[in-house]
Amino acid sequence: MYPDLSYFFHDLFGTAPDNWTSIFKTFGFMLVVALIACGVMLKSELHRLENSGKILPTKTKVTSTDKISTLDIILNAIFALVIGAKLPLIISSFETFKGDPASVIFSKSGNWIIGILVATCFVAYYLWKNSKANPKLETKDTLIYPSSKTNDIIILAGISGVVGSKLFSVLEDLPSFFNNPIETFFSGSGLNVYGGLIVAFFTVYWYVNKIGIKPIYMMDIAGMGILLGYAVGRMGCQFAGDGDWGIIAAAQPDWWFLPDWFWSYNYPNNVNNDGVLLSSCNPEIFLNARAAGMTIEDSCLQSCGVRYCHELNPKVYPTPLYEILFGFIAFAILWLNRQKFKIPGTIFFIYMIINGIERFWIETIRVNDRYEIFGLNWSQAQYISILFIIVGIVGLTYLYKGRKNTVNTT
Repeated sequence: MYPDLSYFFHDLFGTAPDNWTSIFKTFGFMLVVALIACGVMLKSELHRLENSGKILPTKTKVTSTDKISTLDIILNAIFALVIGAKLPLIISSFETFKGDPASVIFSKSGNWIIGILVATCFVAYYLWKNSKANPKLETKDTLIYPSSKTNDIIILAGISGVVGSKLFSVLEDLPSFFNNPIETFFSGSGLNVYGGLIVAFFTVYWYVNKIGIKPIYMMDIAGMGILLGYAVGRMGCQFAGDGDWGIIAAAQPDWWFLPDWFWSYNYPNNVNNDGVLLSSCNPEIFLNARAAGMTIEDSCLQSCGVRYCHELNPKVYPTPLYEILFGFIAFAILWLNRQKFKIPGTIFFIYMIINGIERFWIETIRVNDRYEIFGLNWSQAQYISILFIIVGIVGLTYLYKGRKNTVNTT
């Protein structure tokens, strides 16, 4: 497993694990890769729809000036304040930063005097630059193509998705949130996929409607994009071993022809440090370190020489692998057949149905909290997946019924 990139480079090049590259956490890295992949796909589809005349550019008046706006100055000053305050802290506490960057970045600690000095220098520079700039305003008509908004859409989807996933995760474990709200909300763990999808959907729907893109077309693109991003994101879960695995695996059947690790896996060096110590560790040293009040990561360093020193025993179903396979196959099917679906919205509602079916099934072999509602003992994701299936079926029925009525009336 690769809780961070230092473990990947260790396997690839033989470099030491837990070096400076450990600041790049595997799950976060793959999340960025997922957003980039979705961005490339989104831009390609927007170009195709523009070329086919299904979505059109909007004409708008753009006013420009050489002067830097007050809002930009304020935002840059805040950024400079945080960087100036946090950079000395990161340098002085680099070992802590390597292990958990979020705990350092989102803490109240920092050299705020240096931060204020850096922010003041930035503000002074921008004010000086404005004093030399041409104050004349220029207004001209400009065509804004939807594809030019790709980066804005992806960034908005990424931010709202992370916020939504954390909100839904918090709702699943309110006691932990109230005990330590800041650390719980800003930690890299505990992300609820459906929460992210729901919040990102409504946020992006509002934005694309605002900039003149018909939401129904964006919904089709989103259906394919979510499957692609889901598959890439689950690669981060699998590589990092972040706890999104299944229940204890049953005995492997004789008919199984795929690799053993596709049936059950032990997730060595998982990022959660769940399970039992690796055989290479000294359990006595580990227990003594824990008794002395050391963190699990520091205790692992003492007894094993690495920060992540656990594996699962017995082995579990590697559910992220199943979702990766499903995500790529489902995306490929929709992508290759996307031009055959003549009614806008069809792809999105098909996505909702197949995603709901897949997620409901995968939850039956995954470790998750269960909630009894109307006699059903399901996970939160299973209840939501049923809603996805229902909405998908209703949506397809509505689209094709509407088309049939249109044909009959003409």
